[in-house]
Parts: sequence; structure tokens; C-alpha cells
Amino acid sequence: MSNAKVLPLLEADGQGVAPCCPPLTERPMTAEEAETAARMFKALGDPVRLRLFSAVASHEGGEACVCDISDVGVSQPTVSHHLKKLREAGLLTSERRGTWVYYRVEPSVLAAMGKLLTMPAAA
Repeated sequence: MSNAKVLPLLEADGQGVAPCCPPLTERPMTAEEAETAARMFKALGDPVRLRLFSAVASHEGGEACVCDISDVGVSQPTVSHHLKKLREAGLLTSERRGTWVYYRVEPSVLAAMGKLLTMPAAA
């Protein structure tokens, strides 16, 4: 296990989950909000990680076995490293089933990412 601090993209709000950060256009971010958002963007800033995240997010059933998404042009240990970084950033969850690990992007994570980048409606 890693000693890396996992900063959640989502926080409990008493009614499920809420984005960790307000939309960028709502108000300036606090230092903690900026750190959380930067971790997410940093994790997605690598082309291999972005491909893996997209492969999981678009996979049938909303989850993917590592065996189904590892063809991204790098070795299996490198795929595992990138998936770990996506988990640490709070973008993926994982579950071991026998010898395989299955990854999932929770719908609330995609919603939170979308809300962070949302422009306010024109009046």
C-alpha cells in the first residue's frame, strides 16, 4: 500500500456526495480545493492515464477488468502504476476479484468533474 494522501474529488454532503470544489467561475478556490483539483488534473495530464480513464469510463457496464484495458502501448507494470495514480487522485475505485482487478469510475466523479468546469448560465 502507498503512503500517498488520497484527496477525494467528492465529499459527503448528507445527501450522498457533492463536488469538493465549486465551479471555477463561482469564486476563487481555497488552497485545499485547489490542491484537490490540481491532483485530479495532474493525474489526467498524462496521455496514458487519460486513455486508461477513458477506457474504464466508456467500458460496457461502467467497469473494466485490467485485462480489458491494458493495451495502451506500455508494459503491464506501467499500466498498474498509472491506474494506481488514478486511484490515488480519487478518479477510480478498484475491486479485486480472484486474480483480476476491476476498475470503476463512479458516475458522481464524472458529475463533479463536469460541475467544476461548468460555466454559469447566461442571464
